[in-house]
This record gives sequence, C-alpha cells and structure tokens, in this order.
Amino acid sequence: RKQATEYSTSSSDDEFESKPSLTHKAKRALRKRRKLEKETKQLIKQEELKRLHKAQAVQRQLEELEERQKALEIFGVELERELRGEADSGTKDENQMLHEWFELVMEKNKLMRYESELLIIAQELELEDHQSRLEQKLREKMAIDGKSKGQ
Repeated sequence: RKQATEYSTSSSDDEFESKPSLTHKAKRALRKRRKLEKETKQLIKQEELKRLHKAQAVQRQLEELEERQKALEIFGVELERELRGEADSGTKDENQMLHEWFELVMEKNKLMRYESELLIIAQELELEDHQSRLEQKLREKMAIDGKSKGQ
C-alpha cells in the first residue's frame, strides 16, 4: 500500500509539473499571437496612410488640372474669336492662329487623358481601401470563430 500511495503521489506531481509548462506555453503563444496582431494592425495603418497620401496627391493634381483646363478654355475662346474675325488679332496671321488652335486642342486632349488616368488611380485607391476593410472584417470574424472554438 505504501508503494502504491507513493506511486500515485509521484504521478500527480508529474501532472502538476506538466500543467505549469502548458500554461507557460499557452501564455507564450498568446503573447506571440498578440504581437503578430499588433504588427498586422500597424502594417494595415501604414498602408491606409500611404493610400491616403496618394489620394490627397491625386486630388491636388486633379485640382491643378482643372485650373489648367479653365485657362486653356479661356485662351481657346479668345483664339476662336480672333479666327472668326470677331476680335482684333493684332500682328498674328491666320496660319499662326490655326497653328496655335491645333496646339491648344492637342494640349486639351493631353490634359483630358491625364485626367482619365488620375481618375483611374483614384478608383483603384478606393478599391484597395475597400479590400483592406473587407480583409479586416474577415480577420475579426476568424478571430471570433477561433475564440468560440477554443471555449
């Protein structure tokens, strides 16, 4: 009996020794997971800031582009009047005015293409932001599911 009691006592000691190591491993795993979550959140925040800065730059470029288009429009209206003979063309001959007119049209087309590119970039940024938010929601749902499975 004495040996049986000693045997059962020593096996229960082993159980107590293994439990603290499991808790230690669990705590380490939890710390590691939290650190990874924190790093992921920081990366997400950095990506959001990059998109925000890029969106702000695109917005500024669109505003500058609008100003340039307005100036070209004003110049174009003036040039049209000169070509029709409604305004004083000064020393300009018709060939020179036509040359300016075609350059103006080419510049306007160039600005319109650039505007289209900027709008595509802006739309791309919106889609990236939407994707990031969806990925965040998915991570949150997976974390909730993981916690409920663990219980």
